[in-house]
Amino acid sequence: MDPRLRLHNVLKAINGVETVCFQPKSSTVLKYPAIVYQRDNSYSVYANNKMYLRWKRYQVTVIDRNPDSIIPDQVEKLTSARFERSYAIDGLNHYVFNVFV
Repeated sequence: MDPRLRLHNVLKAINGVETVCFQPKSSTVLKYPAIVYQRDNSYSVYANNKMYLRWKRYQVTVIDRNPDSIIPDQVEKLTSARFERSYAIDGLNHYVFNVFV
């Protein structure tokens, strides 16, 4: 299975999440709590002038009205997840993670 689709399925399986979207359009209506994610970067390791390993990095954002939501904790438990930052806009709390797949 494609690594992005595996990530999508893992995010959908998180308890309490209403919506999971990959690169949502501006017209997409989200039900909160929601997780939106997009391709952000990649990390490559080279040996003998050839790519040896490569990981794709996705920026995963948990959006919830509840500032004490347990959903960010569940995302942070993913093996390759790293917490980046959090912020609040218009009563919605955003928790941003970098996840490598």
